[in-house]
Amino acid sequence: MIICGAAGFSQTGAPPEPDVLIFTDGEKLIGHLKRSNGATVTFKSDMAGEVKVEWSKIKELHSSQRFAVIKTDVKVHRHFDPSSIPQGALSMADQKLELNAGEGRTQTIPVGETAQVIDAADFQKDIGHPGFLKDWRGSLTGGISLVESTQKSQTFTGGFHFMRAIPTADWLEPRNRTLADFGISYGKVTQPGTPTVKTEIYHAGVERDEYFSRRVFGFGQATFDHNFSQGLDLQQMYGGGIGWAVIKKADRELDLKGSISYTRQSFQQSKGDQNLIGVTLAQNYSRSFAHGILFVEQLSVTPSFNNPDAYSAIGSAGLTIPFYKRLNLSAGAVDNFLNNPPPGFKKNSFQFTTGVTYTLP
Repeated sequence: MIICGAAGFSQTGAPPEPDVLIFTDGEKLIGHLKRSNGATVTFKSDMAGEVKVEWSKIKELHSSQRFAVIKTDVKVHRHFDPSSIPQGALSMADQKLELNAGEGRTQTIPVGETAQVIDAADFQKDIGHPGFLKDWRGSLTGGISLVESTQKSQTFTGGFHFMRAIPTADWLEPRNRTLADFGISYGKVTQPGTPTVKTEIYHAGVERDEYFSRRVFGFGQATFDHNFSQGLDLQQMYGGGIGWAVIKKADRELDLKGSISYTRQSFQQSKGDQNLIGVTLAQNYSRSFAHGILFVEQLSVTPSFNNPDAYSAIGSAGLTIPFYKRLNLSAGAVDNFLNNPPPGFKKNSFQFTTGVTYTLP
């Protein structure tokens, strides 16, 4: 009984048959079909690793796994009917896909009419509606410097950046995006008989984007800034407007944004406090390179309607380079400009930081 039970378990838990891809020249790959974007097929071979092949170079393709096929004339949006998407075990010959849904139900689709071929389980996951705590991506960064001598110096930099884009699949039209970030730069230099020198800069921000199309979105945002070096106790900015993804590709994105904003500035010298109504013009750019290297750059300018002299701007750029698993070396620069600081304070505040960044799973 024990032997028969073990044998039965082995049969039940046996791995599925490998997929087979045959090229037009007769060469064969054994492995697993990952997906297709309509033009090329991504296939993970047991021997050659992951390869991308044009459909025109494939003679036959056979898989026992279930796939979903989205045709070029189908627009997948948040209210579409998933049952309208053909699904089944997939095979291809003569540049035609055949889906076997079981019980003798088959459907043939010309390769030229396919926009996406996706694993059925991944398809169900992609079109789902995850809870708010799921699908967050982001990073945590930290750096520290200590000096113990006649002078004692401590410097700490840190922060986080989180983003949640729904849906997560790039083949679906974007619905919304939530961003949250926080940064801190704190330093203190002490020496007997001399005043303590302190650096204290905090920044926090949240933003919610709602997409009208793949490239156009409306957004609301709030930012909070404290900069001891500019005499600024707290600057609160709340705004909302329209954004446009000028470039939106797998490895890069360029967004332009414009919003109406309300700003409340509170200074160490309270007589300079003021409420401002204006606009915020912003530009965000990100670019990923080989080996996981990422470059991010941002720039925003906030002129004021009711006080033209009280404008501000902020620019930043950062580079992260992976070096061990989820750990990255990071370097970044931030420049804050405040045109109306209290007397005795400079308008410009520049920071350059380096540290270690941990990327969330």
